[in-house]
Order: sequence, then C-alpha cells, then structure tokens
Amino acid sequence: MKDLIFSMNATMPVFFVMVIGYIFRWRGVLSEEFAAMLNRFVFRVALPVNLFHQLCTVDIAKAWDTSYVLFCAVATLLSIGIGFVFSLFVKSRAERGEFIQGAYRSSSSLLGMVYIENIYGQSPMGPLMMIGSVPLYNIMAVIILTLTAQNGGGEESMGEKLKRSLIGIVTNPIILGILFGILWALLRLPMPVMADKTIGYLGGVASSLGLLSLGAMVDLRAIKGKLLPIFGATFLKLVGFAAIFLPVAVSLGYRKDRLVALVIMLGSASTMAGFVMARNMGHKGNLSSAVIMLSTLLSSVTLTFWIYILRIKGYI
Repeated sequence: MKDLIFSMNATMPVFFVMVIGYIFRWRGVLSEEFAAMLNRFVFRVALPVNLFHQLCTVDIAKAWDTSYVLFCAVATLLSIGIGFVFSLFVKSRAERGEFIQGAYRSSSSLLGMVYIENIYGQSPMGPLMMIGSVPLYNIMAVIILTLTAQNGGGEESMGEKLKRSLIGIVTNPIILGILFGILWALLRLPMPVMADKTIGYLGGVASSLGLLSLGAMVDLRAIKGKLLPIFGATFLKLVGFAAIFLPVAVSLGYRKDRLVALVIMLGSASTMAGFVMARNMGHKGNLSSAVIMLSTLLSSVTLTFWIYILRIKGYI
C-alpha cells in the first residue's frame, strides 16, 4: 500500500492536470486557439529549455558508463522496432506514427526522474539513461512522424520525405536543447546563479503548460473506434518492453539506481512531449493524447508492480 501511494502521488497529479485542461476547454476558460499557442510555446521554448537545464550541470565524465548508455540505446531502438511491427495492424498510416511514438517514448525527463530522486536522491544514472535514450526518442520521433504525416498537397517522394526528416532533426528544438545541454556539461561552462534561476523558471513551466494544453486539445469523440491501438500502445509502454528488457538488465548485473532508471525508461507513462511533437508535425494528436492519459493513469499501478518485484528480489 505504501508503494502504491508513493506511485500515485507521482503520477495522478499529472493525470489530474490534463483533466483540468479538458474541463477548462469545456467551460470556455481555454479556447482551442489558445491551447494550440501553449502547445507551440512548450515545443519551441519551454521543453527544450527544461531539457537543457537538466543536463547542463551533470558531470558526464565522472558518471559515464559506456555499457550502460549502450544498453539504454539498444533497448530503445529494439522497442521502436517492436512498436513498428505492431503498428502495422493500425489502419491509418498517420496514426501508425502516433502509435509507435506512444508505445516507446517514456516520460523519463519530465515525470520519471521523480521516482529515482525519491528512492536514491540525486543519482547520475538518471541523466546517463537520458543520454542513451532521450536523443533517440526525439530523432526517431521526427523521422517516424515525418514519414507518416498526412501531406496537404500531392504525394511526396521518399527522397523528399527523408530530406524533410533530416531538416526536422537538425532544427528540432527538443533535440537542440538536449545537444546544447550535453555540450555545456562536457565543456564544464559556468552557470551564473541569475541565469540558472531564469532558465529554471522558464523550463519549469513546460510540464504544467504542456499538460494543460494536452487536456484542452483532447477530442474524446475522435477516440471512438481507436480503443484497440490505444490499449495496445499503452500495454507495450507500461508492461511489454519492461517484461522483455528488465530480465536482460538483471542478468547483466544492473542493480539499484541503474535498474530503477531502466524501469523508468521502459515502463513509465508515455511522454507529454510526444503529443506536443505530433501536433507540431502535422498529426491530429488524438491517439497520442489518449495513450498519454491512459498510460499516466495506469502507470501508478504498473510502476509500483515493477518496483515491488525488484525490491522483493533484492535488486533495488
């Protein structure tokens, strides 16, 4: 019961903020246009700044573990491949992209790190896990969402789509935030107190504004007939990948904060950033928002399950 309450304290407020956003839209407090503006602000400014702020002060050289980062990267790529295979059962090509992203892309940077901090305090394994997975999350999301986006005009050739994907990767604000954060940390550049607080304030609004805009833009009518892909992506996100890769991690000797970071990477709720990116790359975002809301609601149970199992086995 204690672990369940701990998990719900970390996950349910996120779900409640999304519900509040939906209620605000329903009551006319937030308009669709204003919610879309919030969404763009989070994608282009707040979320990149938040990711930069999380990485810029990490002592990467001291905490570096090549095998661990590679494991995170390989597990992420294999998860994307598995998600792609299951997405072939989704009829709409545009929704296949949202399905894949919703299935593999965890909320490790905005939500999941709370678990690591609550259990171990400040652990370098969280940022290392992010280095191994978050850049791939975003690079692959740009490629997947670009290739599956519905075009306003005629059909693009594959070369044009790949060119658009490359441009999207190079100019993606989230990827740039991560790269600048890693570069700043590697160069060990000083961060003045005033700048640190300013960046912290600006990046700190990413979660709240993003969740409000997500809830305000949810269209429950558009979810009808999509329950199977919604539940399928949610199952992979919370249960499937963790069931596949956690036993491998245990067999490789990963324990304590290393293992908890992997639990977050593999089994935390689908990230709000996925909805933000989908909306900003020509997708409706209905499937993304539904997977985020459902996985956030259920993750309080599934994450508690994974943590409890690992604890009784003596691994964390």
